[in-house]
Amino acid sequence: MNIGVFRWFGEISSGSWSDGTVPSSPASTPSHPNLARAGLVGSALCFGLMAVLARMLSRPGMGFSPGHLSVLRFLVGILVCLVVFWIRPRLHQARDYRLLITRGITGGLVVVLYFDALAHIRAGEAGIIYNLFPVFATFMSLFVFRERPTVHLLLAVLLTSLGVVLVLGQGSVAIGLGRGELAALAAAFFAATSAVAMRAMRSTTNTATIFFYFCLVGLVVVAPFALSPWPRALVPWLLALLMSVAALGGQWLMAEAYGTLSISEASIWLQLLPIVTYLLAVPMLGEAVSGFGLAGVLLTVAGVAYGTVLGHRKVGGVQLLP
Repeated sequence: MNIGVFRWFGEISSGSWSDGTVPSSPASTPSHPNLARAGLVGSALCFGLMAVLARMLSRPGMGFSPGHLSVLRFLVGILVCLVVFWIRPRLHQARDYRLLITRGITGGLVVVLYFDALAHIRAGEAGIIYNLFPVFATFMSLFVFRERPTVHLLLAVLLTSLGVVLVLGQGSVAIGLGRGELAALAAAFFAATSAVAMRAMRSTTNTATIFFYFCLVGLVVVAPFALSPWPRALVPWLLALLMSVAALGGQWLMAEAYGTLSISEASIWLQLLPIVTYLLAVPMLGEAVSGFGLAGVLLTVAGVAYGTVLGHRKVGGVQLLP
């Protein structure tokens, strides 16, 4: 799942892509679909760790607010991108500033809203509401990109969604609408908008440039939410930095995958995110495992496999992405 990461840094250090050529366009060369799918698994692991750490850092005594965590996440991303651009100046090639700014604004809102949800409700509940964003993105892609998911792929979305409900809802879909729930729902909507914008840019803009403007514009969006006093203890800061690095890895892997897979298939794989959050929350946050939860894990994995094997459209005997 980290092959794409190593390939990226190899290209940076050598000044060329993995085939030995210097890129003539700013877009990254799409990877093999299986590598993109593995990248989304890695993205789910990174984002799951980020969510659990954010929930932990939002507890009383840790000192971090949702605004603090958002600012730190973006600052780490900006610093990494500046180092990358210093090594490879030609890698920064922004083209569509409208989409880049849109991605940054919506992405900034996603981050601060999701962290706010994690500060007010359980990680599992925040995860199941936020996980609506792949479904929103799939339906948005029908109008924006005219993507036509197969029946199998739509069934897989339903199957994996049911698994997520079992895992995080413990067999119940009754969810109140307090501040945390509304924040998670708003984060899901903006995440879908952000995903569609990122998908639209991946044919003309490379991952590093997309991520840099995501962090740069996102920092402006979240800065007003970080005006309260910052914590001083060392351990919370170390955990917050780890959270930021995990977010960096998850964001980059997801951006790479959107350059290869359709929104609809990527939505299937992104269903793994709340499952990973649920499983990591057991040892790290002390959340209990239930029979419904275990059944949901199996159902979600089955849905991912079903969507991958049967969710592609065949044209002339050749299997194509939907």
